[in-house]
Amino acid sequence: MSHGPTAEKKLRILVADDHTVMRAGVVALLANEPTIEIVGEAEDGRAAVGLVEQLEPDVVLMDLRMPVLDGTSATTEIVAGPARTRVLILTTYETDAEIERAVEAGAIGYLLKDATREQLVEAVHAASRGETVLAPRVAARLVARMRRPTPVTLTPREVDVLGAVADGLSNGEIGRRLVIAEATVKTHLLRVFAKLDVADRTHAVVKALELGLLAGPRGRAEGA
Repeated sequence: MSHGPTAEKKLRILVADDHTVMRAGVVALLANEPTIEIVGEAEDGRAAVGLVEQLEPDVVLMDLRMPVLDGTSATTEIVAGPARTRVLILTTYETDAEIERAVEAGAIGYLLKDATREQLVEAVHAASRGETVLAPRVAARLVARMRRPTPVTLTPREVDVLGAVADGLSNGEIGRRLVIAEATVKTHLLRVFAKLDVADRTHAVVKALELGLLAGPRGRAEGA
């Protein structure tokens, strides 16, 4: 009769964290897990990269902020290297920038250090299978960021043209005010319409005011 997971090949894990107590805590959490074997520990990113090359573990539990080489840079090197090791970030940090950098570096997942033993074990196994693992709070932040509209930016000249539209000027009048050809005014307006996803001058002014791209009400756009 099979004894389940103990009969399977153990997952070989490397723990990289510059805090000795934190690293020891992670190792202790996983030490009695029959499906996992801790094959190495690293106290900085450079050591982690070296140990991955030497040991070729299945998964690295990688802290982000470490001396010599940070976790994101170490992840980039490991993912680019010959080993088939997966990198699972395990950190206390959850800022948008750090999450994005880790994901872009090639990390298979992003966990926070408040994860339970069961969550950690499950995440390690999922990561070894190539499945993306995200702490719920991290997943929520990524989804919210993806749903956030891309900031619209206008060039100074486009702002000048749109400001003149808000003042009620025609294309010819805008050209004379800004000392540019009327055709150039039209080109600028078409670019503004595309950026703001609008079809006419009035809506362009309204949306630009809503987005704070114009300094404030400058007159009537209607009839311009």
